[in-house]
Amino acid sequence: MSVKEHSPFTEVQNNRMKILMVNKFLYPKGGVETYVIKLGDVLKANGHEIEYFGIDDERNTLSNSAGAYAKNIDFAKGTLKNLTAPLSIIYSSGARKKFRQVLDSFNPDIIHLNNIHFHLTPSIILEAQKYRKEKNKNLKIIYTAHDYQLICPSHGLFTPDLSPCEKCIGGRYSNCIKNKCVKSSYAKSVLGAFEGYFWKHSRAYSYIDTIICPSTFLKSKLDLDKRFRDKTAALHNFVDEVEIKDTEKENYILEFGHLSKDKGTYTVLEAAKAMPKYKFVFAGFGEAESAIKELPNCEFVGFKSGDELEELIRKAAVTVYPSVWYENCPFSVIESQMYLTPVIGADIGGIPELIENGKTGELFEAGNSDELVKKLRILLDDKNKLKEHSKNCRSIKIETPQSYYEKLINIYNGEPNGNL
Repeated sequence: MSVKEHSPFTEVQNNRMKILMVNKFLYPKGGVETYVIKLGDVLKANGHEIEYFGIDDERNTLSNSAGAYAKNIDFAKGTLKNLTAPLSIIYSSGARKKFRQVLDSFNPDIIHLNNIHFHLTPSIILEAQKYRKEKNKNLKIIYTAHDYQLICPSHGLFTPDLSPCEKCIGGRYSNCIKNKCVKSSYAKSVLGAFEGYFWKHSRAYSYIDTIICPSTFLKSKLDLDKRFRDKTAALHNFVDEVEIKDTEKENYILEFGHLSKDKGTYTVLEAAKAMPKYKFVFAGFGEAESAIKELPNCEFVGFKSGDELEELIRKAAVTVYPSVWYENCPFSVIESQMYLTPVIGADIGGIPELIENGKTGELFEAGNSDELVKKLRILLDDKNKLKEHSKNCRSIKIETPQSYYEKLINIYNGEPNGNL
């Protein structure tokens, strides 16, 4: 699907379904919540009935007719102030009970799980299976894997020093304890490993019908675990279509979003030191803010969104997406190309799936600032090549809300898994 002017949904002929969207946070918080909210809107626009289950929070914008939500436990207080937290992180009988209330009230055809760990826990999958058996109905349980939680207790497939790590894949969670992978804490890593072992030996995950992976890279990692390999389907996240328009480029390099070590911001700063005659602009928030302000050719413009962010992206010569960990399907990469701005991206995780190397952007070795400098100069020192890359962005392939919906309905209806 090419980028084009926004058009309204065209309804696909299908039976009206009752779909229960499940996510621990039911208000705009991050990328997962944006996905849940927008997907709910797409499903409603196509005639389906949607309700939501998550934790009770005064900020909630999504709800269910039963008025039942899991208790909001503040895990940040620590185990001394909240003695039930360790067990609640692994298994929540309270969340399971509230979940059953919603199931009985709404009687869904589809349960679509998203971010459920720690607050809701996979215990709700056990209740979904119990409900399915009791009602003897063809209820589908779908799970969108927004990170690597199913195979990695720290959910990111990296060690505390941000080195890629796959040692726990297959259920070897003792490696999490050895490396103190969960927030560099021995206690938290023990808890994370125990959680992994607990659900490894439970049948909960076997009750999931399909696991949607937002990148083929994530799918390839889940497929290394025999529990998941026959359940996965790769389907890139969808984005709203935008207007194609030519914008006069300005001579700056842009990084936007979370500005931190894991996102590779310090790799960009090293490149900026080696390119003092070039201007680097950083928009967003994060630990790297002070380091950005120390360099004379770097400008920190703070958090931007909406029209301000769009203008920054459209006018940039290039954007940089320099992560050093296994990114999944970063919207920033797609967004930049949709605005006809080429991306210099780290060749890691799901990033290479989104960039046509040498056409809509360039790839460089993650963490290698010297190679980043070379790739930046390929475009910045050759204006014709830069224009060609920008022009090529007009034909990038994206999942629109409607194309995503059509593929999702196939999953809901039990179509074969794989790369969609």
